[in-house]
Amino acid sequence: MVPCQELRRSAQRLASERPWTACRRERAGASSSAVPRWRGSGWRAEASARARDCAGPIAAYSVPGSPGGAISMATVIGWLEHVGVTFVFLFVLVEQAGLPLPAYPLLIIAGAWSAQGGAPYAYITAVAVAACLIADLGWYVAGRRLGTRVLRAMCKLSLEPDSCVSDTERMFTRFGTRVLAFAKFVPGLGAVATAMSGVVGAPLGGFVLYDLIGATLWAGAGIALGVIFHDAVDSVFAELATLGRLGAILIVGLFAAFLTLKWWRRHQFFHELRMSRISVEELSRLREEGRPLMVIDARPRESRARDGMIPGAVAVETLEQDATGVRNRGEVVVYCACPNEATAARVAKRLIAMGFHPVRPLAGGIHAWLDAGLAIERPGVSL
Repeated sequence: MVPCQELRRSAQRLASERPWTACRRERAGASSSAVPRWRGSGWRAEASARARDCAGPIAAYSVPGSPGGAISMATVIGWLEHVGVTFVFLFVLVEQAGLPLPAYPLLIIAGAWSAQGGAPYAYITAVAVAACLIADLGWYVAGRRLGTRVLRAMCKLSLEPDSCVSDTERMFTRFGTRVLAFAKFVPGLGAVATAMSGVVGAPLGGFVLYDLIGATLWAGAGIALGVIFHDAVDSVFAELATLGRLGAILIVGLFAAFLTLKWWRRHQFFHELRMSRISVEELSRLREEGRPLMVIDARPRESRARDGMIPGAVAVETLEQDATGVRNRGEVVVYCACPNEATAARVAKRLIAMGFHPVRPLAGGIHAWLDAGLAIERPGVSL
């Protein structure tokens, strides 16, 4: 009976010992003469073996039937080794294409994987940058061929407020394609900036150069964080492992909260812009009837020069400089080129606060006016 009791106590000690602690001790006591982790092509096999050795009894990633449904860093490392960097490439590609996915946490985990014997840092970075360039070139081509109409689809896809279009256009007016060097670090600016490059006709060479710089900084920073703080990432997964299935539920809940927050921001944005619109047909009829009207163009100067203006329209900056002289010129109609008339609605609310009444945004903006085949004008030219 004594040997049985000893065996039982030994089994309990082994079951209670955290396997990631044992792995750390094993790594710390490894011989200095060991072959470097990712020298040549052997890093794949070595990382697989290390992941299997460190996985232990908690190597279950919310798989039905697995013990406790626990999550561990070793499990994630083994899973990344199984799928390679393909998943990193696909996840970043889809996120950069516009879907609201949190790609940065994955890059941090991939960096931690690299620090613990996975793929080389430069390799993961190159794969992530390639995914960014492919997605960004797709938006660039779409912007060149479809113009600002592609921005409407982008805002709906990414769940970003439609005002990001006008904000990005102003950034382009100030910085040009150089905005791509930091656009990916600004929420709501990255994907829109790439499409805007095509809309404004930026040279392909300059676009690729600055987009490559921005993608390298963005991906490299995330992966570097994982490399530097891989112990902290390991600790996070260790805590999740102690929670078992609750840890998996927590991760899913955080992702759901991320999507819900983006949807709520967009919903609140639409609520703020809720006001009556005027159609192109009604505006054209009022102009033909000679009704007193003031039409305001809320787009940047470059957009007016590129796409033209509604005849007789006043630039918004001119109105802001001399609002008192035009306050009593009848109904005010504001138009822009943003999806859902985002900028026009904001300008309209500002004009109402300044004492203008009534004020209505033009439904569909300048594109609806052009689609109706109505005349436009440019400085010195009428079309």
